[in-house]
Amino acid sequence: MSLFSPPHPMRHLLCALTVGIVCQQACAAEPQGMLETLHRHKFLSSTITDNGDENPYAVVVVPHDMGALEQNDVLVDNFNNISNLQGTGTSIVRYRPGTGNTRLFAQLPQHLAQCPGGVGLTTAMAILNSGWVIVGSAPSTDGTTATKGDGCLLVFDANGKLIETWADKNINDPWGNISWQEQGNQATLFISMAGFGLPGPDVLDPTTRLPVIKHQATVLRLNLDIPNGKPPVITHETVIGDHYAQRADRDNFLFGPTGTALGKDDTLYVTDGLENAIYAIDHASTRSAAQGTGRLLTENGLLAWPLAMLMTPQQHLIVLNGKNGQAVEVDAASGKQIYAHWLNTDQAQSPPGNGDLFGAALTPDGTGLYYVEDDINALAIGAAK
Repeated sequence: MSLFSPPHPMRHLLCALTVGIVCQQACAAEPQGMLETLHRHKFLSSTITDNGDENPYAVVVVPHDMGALEQNDVLVDNFNNISNLQGTGTSIVRYRPGTGNTRLFAQLPQHLAQCPGGVGLTTAMAILNSGWVIVGSAPSTDGTTATKGDGCLLVFDANGKLIETWADKNINDPWGNISWQEQGNQATLFISMAGFGLPGPDVLDPTTRLPVIKHQATVLRLNLDIPNGKPPVITHETVIGDHYAQRADRDNFLFGPTGTALGKDDTLYVTDGLENAIYAIDHASTRSAAQGTGRLLTENGLLAWPLAMLMTPQQHLIVLNGKNGQAVEVDAASGKQIYAHWLNTDQAQSPPGNGDLFGAALTPDGTGLYYVEDDINALAIGAAK
């Protein structure tokens, strides 16, 4: 047959069938969420500061130019000092995506009189449109909860200067990532508190021979007023979730509710690592009191000690696992666990990536993920391309 002979009619049929099969496969392969689209992971920067602080925890993205910060800068804080003692990190670094440059944004003294117990910066961090950076402290002097203080919330201006310190009976080791919403000169923050009644790691349950579990952790809502040109002021404090599990841990400082994420329908989602579950608190911004942990959204399955959590534009939850290097995507409406994606595959841990993940934030376009890798003290990114 000549190379230029007209095709046999059967070939048209075979071609059409092939195209149909490919189309069906493509349709079936459509990603169900964001994690399935992350095909590239990249090391961005070390987070170790000149004073040796390490163990990066919180990650937030700057919404617009303010003070020493530029739009899309990434802030990361450190929980450990140069001796690798937990609850002793005092520094925040700023990574600039446009240049790849990382520099110190803020640093505090280890002992701060107005913060009970001193300074140990946690995953609790928020940056408001008005330029205020709010960070939690869960301090220790020996790296364990045996010497922990109640801690505080620290308010910095956009140049990294400490302006205010908040400490009271409702604030005890601000621990998990902060969710927040803003409207004009007002803001609402949601923060988990994991230090109430928490003993040291050597206080063991006689049955399990593990550190004692207390169900005293809370989620606190702070309503803020932000006068023009002045620091935010707390106008109301409301505990909207309580009885979450918490316990001391020598390797991880403590286990407690770590992730929070606020949905468009005013539902606040909370991770409870010890229960290996995610709970939902309805009417989070308006409710006047707590009704326990909230309703159970999902548990077990792909979750493995769920830590920090965030909400995607399509109202899916991205949850970082503490017991392996995976992130898990969950449909917030149904509770269906959709997909697990490896962010950290460090084979030095078992399972791979165990204990390496903590804080995370969406990239400004909502298609990628900034996250920290504690094993190499680094900021990384997961992106589609």
